[in-house]
Amino acid sequence: MKKISLVLSLAFMMLIVMSSSSQAQERKKWSPQAKGAVIGAATGGAAGAIIHKKNRVVGGVVGGVVGAGAGYGVGKIIDNKRKKEEAAAAAERIAVIERANDYKVASSSRTTSAPARATKKAAVTPAAPQPAAMAYAANDNVPAIISSGYVLNPYYGDPSKPYYTSEYRRKSW
Repeated sequence: MKKISLVLSLAFMMLIVMSSSSQAQERKKWSPQAKGAVIGAATGGAAGAIIHKKNRVVGGVVGGVVGAGAGYGVGKIIDNKRKKEEAAAAAERIAVIERANDYKVASSSRTTSAPARATKKAAVTPAAPQPAAMAYAANDNVPAIISSGYVLNPYYGDPSKPYYTSEYRRKSW
């Protein structure tokens, strides 16, 4: 009987191991508000317990609540600042793409008439921002950018690649 249960448990374990490869779920990052609230609550609770000598529990609770509120506010300010910077960067990327498209249209339509240029410009303008490497593809400033110490980052916006938040990769030498 022991042998049968051992074989069955071994077969069950092998079935579990060989079944579909399950991956761990990707952990969500904490928002700046949550981080600020936790840090503020811990700091405020400790400070409240130290300050209120007669009843440390009440002092800790009051300090924790006040600290959590203040920490949340600080985290919200940090989050708003980050969102504003991201929006400015997105607007800059769109402006660069539009300048590159205007340059393409201007260089390709030097011999065409004005109505044809307007229709070409409308057709070339993208609906969504593209990576910086594509925006500078038709620009003549690429050798100057590379020689000045910056290389265009083809992986801009891809979180699985290094330096995904920067349009340029920096030279490390």
